[in-house]
Amino acid sequence: MTYAELLQKRIQETGSALCVGIDPRPDLHDSVAAIETFCEKVIAETAQFAAVFKPNIAYFEALGVDGYAMIERLIWRMKETGVPIVLDAKRGDIGTTQEHYAKGYFDNWNVDAVTLSPYMGWDSVEPFLQYPGKGVYLLGVTSNAGAADLELHDLADGRKVFELVGDMAGRAAATPAGEGSVGLVLGLTNVSDDVLARMPDVPLLIPGLGAQGGDLETLRGAKRSAPSVINVSRGILYADEELSFSDKAKDYANRIASIT
Repeated sequence: MTYAELLQKRIQETGSALCVGIDPRPDLHDSVAAIETFCEKVIAETAQFAAVFKPNIAYFEALGVDGYAMIERLIWRMKETGVPIVLDAKRGDIGTTQEHYAKGYFDNWNVDAVTLSPYMGWDSVEPFLQYPGKGVYLLGVTSNAGAADLELHDLADGRKVFELVGDMAGRAAATPAGEGSVGLVLGLTNVSDDVLARMPDVPLLIPGLGAQGGDLETLRGAKRSAPSVINVSRGILYADEELSFSDKAKDYANRIASIT
């Protein structure tokens, strides 16, 4: 089963395309132990509404050794729920270094997909595609304003820089991971009809809903066959504290389902 098939199966089983971002803010908790308890509660309460979980490694790295031990334990908690895991790491380095990142994430932690920065070229992506059933999301058009600095720049042939990244997805079929193993990140805050038309029909990871202010309506009517998921992090973890994590996840899952 390819990563795209795994993701499609999960979306069909749950009726949800919600990606639950696990981004704990250390400054909002009293201790490292409190952060772990908080994350465990988020995982337990949102699993039934999650197409995928997306822990962001930066928030755990900031805690040092304790953070690394914590994310490893939390990944196994996530795996117990049966929800696929996308590790948000955005790694990008030379091939031999990437081989070791891939081993750490796919062999040791056994996550299902990883976010990568593709700007060192195909040979920095390929080491992650030696694992059948695993996937990667390359940074296409991200949700930050800085996307305009590089990703949305025009090329001499009339295309955009992010379309060069999209071309890489077409090379996935020749790798052990197979067709559908390479997806793209598309920030909801930068979605337009033109951007969508230039995106290949591959799995999309769409951040920017909730605290970042992305508008779901920009996705309405998009005719795509590859499975896509829409991430919400702060909108579930830290907004509307009078509501349970389960209630917030269910609400976002329903809102997403209404336009996809």
